[in-house]
This record gives sequence, structure tokens and C-alpha cells, in this order.
Amino acid sequence: MEKNASLKDLYLSFFRIGLFTFGGGLAMIPMLQREIVDRHHWCSEEEIMNYYAVGQCTPGIIAVNTATFVGNKYRGVPGAIVTTLGVITPSLIIITIIAAFLRNFADLPVVQKALKGLGAGVCAIIIPAIFKLAKGSLTSAVSVILAIISFAVAQFTDIPIYVIVLVGIAAGVLQGIRKVKA
Repeated sequence: MEKNASLKDLYLSFFRIGLFTFGGGLAMIPMLQREIVDRHHWCSEEEIMNYYAVGQCTPGIIAVNTATFVGNKYRGVPGAIVTTLGVITPSLIIITIIAAFLRNFADLPVVQKALKGLGAGVCAIIIPAIFKLAKGSLTSAVSVILAIISFAVAQFTDIPIYVIVLVGIAAGVLQGIRKVKA
């Protein structure tokens, strides 16, 4: 693990992640992998997935929460602030530009097709990330069953996601306790 992450490096890395993460939280997993795990070695794969999971079940935007955790790990509160600013700066710039121009062009067929193409590209990015996450997380029959049940509950009920995540955490803890006693 790289121990001396400068504030500048943290900001620029999360700026890149923020700049190229289209499609929400899942879309950032490949960028986190490349930038934080592979390039800088600031976190292990397991560690970044843990940050991502906690970021997903805490209030706020997953990208911001995950950035905050990584920044805090290396540089404390200043690191958390810098990584958070890094990941949100591109969105602020892009949203400001889009807001200024999109309302005048949103109904144009070419803009509609571009947005559909963007959606398809995001799906192509998310699918490999899901497989990678599943490969590392679904390591037992219990975890596979829990994932299937969680997916079904999330898709077909109005139960809030945070409840599903908390139940998953509880199930994992119980499974861990059961293994320790055995």
C-alpha cells in the first residue's frame, strides 16, 4: 500500500473518478479498481469493496461517501475533504454546463439518441463490475442465497435498500459467529 498519498494526488485521482463515472454508484467500481487499487495501491480490492458497501448503505451519494472514506484513511479530515471535493467537482462543472444548454436542446432527436447511447455504455461498464464484485463476495451457498433473496426483495417490494443491507450485514455477522463457535 502506498502510504504517502499527497492531498494533490488524492484530489486528482478522485477528480478523474468523478469525471468518468457516469451512471451512478455501480459505474464507479471499475474506476475505483483501476485508480485506487491498481494504480496507487491505496486500498486492497477487499478494502475498496468494503468502503463501497458502507458508502452504499450510509446516507448520501455512494461516490462521495467512498471518496471520503479513502481520503480519511490517508490524510484524515483534510484528505476526506479533498477527495470529496475531487469527486464532486466534475459533476458540478458538467451539470452547470448541461443545465445551461440542455433545456434548449433536450427535445432534439440527436440528444435523445445520445442519452440512450450513454445509458447503454453505462450498462456495459456496470456488468463486468457486478461479476467482479460477485466473484469476491458470493463465496458460499449462504451468500448466494442471501444475494438472490436480497435481489428479489429489492426488485419486488417497497422495502428500503438500507433495510436489506442491514439484514445482509446481520446475516454475515451471524454466519461469522456460527463459524467461530464451530
